[in-house]
Amino acid sequence: MPEHLRALVVIVVVASAVFFMARRPATDLIPLADFKRRRNLWFALTLVAFLAHSFWLYAAAATLILLVAQRREHNPLALFFMLLFLIPPATAAIPGFGVINYLFDINHQRLLTLCVLLPAALALRKQPGRVPLGRLLPDKLLLAGLALTSALALRETTVTDTLRQMLSLYIDVLLPYYVASRGVRELADFKDVLLAFVLVAFVLALLGVTEYVRHWLLYNAVLDALGLQWDLRGYLSRGGSLRASVTTGQAIVLGYVMAVAIGLFLFVQHFVRKPAHRYMGALLLAAGLFAPVSRGPWIGAVIIIVVFIALGRRAVPRLALLALAGVLSIPLLSVLPGGDKVLDLLPFIGKVEAENITYRERLLENSWIVIQRNPLFGSFDFRNTPEMQSMIQGEGIIDIVNTYVGLALRVGLVGLGLFMGFFVCILLGIRKGMRQVADKADPYHLLGRVLLATLVGILVTIFTVSSITVIPIVYWSIGGLSVAYIQMMRRRVVAVSAPATTASLQPR
Repeated sequence: MPEHLRALVVIVVVASAVFFMARRPATDLIPLADFKRRRNLWFALTLVAFLAHSFWLYAAAATLILLVAQRREHNPLALFFMLLFLIPPATAAIPGFGVINYLFDINHQRLLTLCVLLPAALALRKQPGRVPLGRLLPDKLLLAGLALTSALALRETTVTDTLRQMLSLYIDVLLPYYVASRGVRELADFKDVLLAFVLVAFVLALLGVTEYVRHWLLYNAVLDALGLQWDLRGYLSRGGSLRASVTTGQAIVLGYVMAVAIGLFLFVQHFVRKPAHRYMGALLLAAGLFAPVSRGPWIGAVIIIVVFIALGRRAVPRLALLALAGVLSIPLLSVLPGGDKVLDLLPFIGKVEAENITYRERLLENSWIVIQRNPLFGSFDFRNTPEMQSMIQGEGIIDIVNTYVGLALRVGLVGLGLFMGFFVCILLGIRKGMRQVADKADPYHLLGRVLLATLVGILVTIFTVSSITVIPIVYWSIGGLSVAYIQMMRRRVVAVSAPATTASLQPR
């Protein structure tokens, strides 16, 4: 049996087990019909991907299936999250048919965006009461950043290629942000969307553990079967263990997705009735976070949990208890079988691949020298500078393992400022919305805590990795959800104040 078909058997068995276990707790948040429809769609598209033996055949079949499915879907973003990590984001070029070299690159994620989010965005624009794009401050900062990136692209490439990049930015950035920020309006919508992300993260987690244990990257062979070439498909190990990646392409990206899922799970688990289901979900996500053996996402996950606790009730004693548990776990690991191996993997403590930390320190130092030469708008040839050439690794590449450094080098401090301003503005808006709810146990306050903590964790994690594969899609989508939360809280204030104002105008 071909390797990709053997992998398919494993994937179907693992996913079936996850969906079976998740069915009952999922119905605590959403109707069973929604769960079944999205689960069946996940299986159907997975089977098509593994049996098509051609990416173009898969793309044609998936387009038809998705266009039919989105007409029945009341929450397009939930469907988008459910299918976002279906297969790796390896790209194929749409041919130009002799007119130009090629139109643009397409992959599963872009196909999903065009088939699910684009129709949703067009429908949202026609609905009354929707805030137009560009009206809100985060909109302005995002659009300014995209315009700057597109304009600066002309320095290094042709007009045709710049248009391709603009189209890519529209698909990868603007559509997820717009649908997330305008299409999610009520608390029930948030439950639906966050649960979809967590559900698919459960599947990724157990598949990641399978890869880690079996030392087998399950989705590598399907790329060959589909005729796709992709650089991000090699086997990576750390401390003698395989670093799982599943459909994300890189171990650190899988860790990033798991960290985000842990943050969103803090909201979802609040509505799950049985404690056993909550504990099983938490353990599965923790195992999924460990399987990629990526230290940056570990730090991000800890930051998410710390910020979440700090914003809740009895924050000081709970943080003290968490710190005590962390301190006591170190000597405990040193005496447990295999504990020394885990300690060696920990950031700033362990000795395994400690040179990676040194590389990141050198990257910061050398990049700052290059940035100072073109501080405002960066440069397109920064990789050719002596400082960056000295960063070439054994693979012959310069790995910009820091999203902020990459932005500052490519689009300067102006572009970095717009990027940071977008997220800072959102964080402040979430905090303001949370203050409108006095009870910290209220679901609206809980949702704000989760979104704020998750965004902070994302901003910390991308300090350790460049924005590759699905990383930017996730943070733009979570940013859009956070804007939706801010708008929802503003509507609640208006709804609460309107009856009081009307009452005060009544004659006495």
